[in-house]
Amino acid sequence: MRRAGADSTADSAGLLRPGGTWRNWGRSERTTPAFRAHPTSVDEVVAVVRAARERGLTVKAVGASHSFTAIAATEGVLLDLGGLDGLLAVDTERGRVTLGAGTNLYQLPALLEPYGLALENMGDIDRQTIAGATSTGTHGTGARFRGLAAQLVAVTLVTADGGVLHVSETENAELLPAVRLGLGALGIVVEVTVQCVPAFLLRAVEHPEGFDEVLDDFDERATAADHFEFYWWPHTDRVMTRTNTRLPGDAERRPVGPVADWVEERLMQNGALALKSGLGRLVPAWTPPINRFATRVYGDRDFVDRSYDVFTSPRTVRFRESEYAIPRAAVPQAVRDIRGLVERKGWRLSFPIEVRVAAPDENWLSTAYQRDSGYIAVHQYFREDHLPYFRAIDALLRSYDGRPHWGKIHFQEAEELAGRYPRFGDFTAVRDRLDPDRLFANPYLDRVLGS
Repeated sequence: MRRAGADSTADSAGLLRPGGTWRNWGRSERTTPAFRAHPTSVDEVVAVVRAARERGLTVKAVGASHSFTAIAATEGVLLDLGGLDGLLAVDTERGRVTLGAGTNLYQLPALLEPYGLALENMGDIDRQTIAGATSTGTHGTGARFRGLAAQLVAVTLVTADGGVLHVSETENAELLPAVRLGLGALGIVVEVTVQCVPAFLLRAVEHPEGFDEVLDDFDERATAADHFEFYWWPHTDRVMTRTNTRLPGDAERRPVGPVADWVEERLMQNGALALKSGLGRLVPAWTPPINRFATRVYGDRDFVDRSYDVFTSPRTVRFRESEYAIPRAAVPQAVRDIRGLVERKGWRLSFPIEVRVAAPDENWLSTAYQRDSGYIAVHQYFREDHLPYFRAIDALLRSYDGRPHWGKIHFQEAEELAGRYPRFGDFTAVRDRLDPDRLFANPYLDRVLGS
């Protein structure tokens, strides 16, 4: 990636190309933009933004297309940030790195390893770009650990007037809680500076346990462990627990062997999931016994490996996802309510329900804003109709003051969301200031933020 220089008026004629059809990874959204652009410098982003404005077109940035919503969709200019990637600067004394916005999370281990650094926490997928992940509120699990956006200490974005705005602890600091998790509504993020931690290992213990046993002790387990999560397989009374304990970077590694790793993550977690999803779609009655069988053969491991190798797993089976953050103390009852809902509706669900936790943070649109949060995520095979299931879960978790993940399918609108976020009005005021003409708007943002 080339950083901004003195010339921010580069000719945009060669940057805008015919759009073609865009689809997201989960195949839940598609659109045909008028133009696509693949900038490789901040100057070129500025040129694209100015060109879109002159043509009366909206412009949206897209990273890995891993959001399940239409948050990146546009019929104007689709701006692919893949060319703005890589490590731009390192502050070894403070453990901070500046990255191009289009840097994929899976690139970070190789970039950070020479400096003995790592991300403090990660989610379970590493395909996203750093800007896409932080702008939509991607998080991991851990009662003492915040989402990825909270790890940002500086953000650089191109604003609607074609200017370049730097926001940090010392420069335009009042905007930091907004731009760290900005939904793409405030400008085009081109660089981020991340507060890292010394590289560390994780001891991972994966073990099947009883549904009621885990829910009865959920809060204690979530609080006691560095990183705790579980997966409940519908139509069973078993859950798969994952407990990760942080260890120093120089501790002894005990990684899973390559054969065992392939069997668990490629064969069981992906290959078998694809097979049973396909079978369940053809013969729904087979899904419950297949799930019960899966709980007897899936998991039960104890190993030690580098943090990023433990946090993330390959995901090769396409799916759609909805996820809500609710008060952590409400998680056990909410999961029991979901189990009752599934039983009453008679659904046959091949994907597990994932439950995680996160610490409070101060980002205005963070799903964990100022509260200890539990996350409940539901999934559906991408070839199945997800709407009845997701709408019912959406309605149920609203009753728990649920805040929907911005990059995952939900049905809430601005009026309701304004009541869930104490600083919602402050965020929209920043949007009015930075993008008064809604250059970066689209129907999704109009729905969740208002027009």
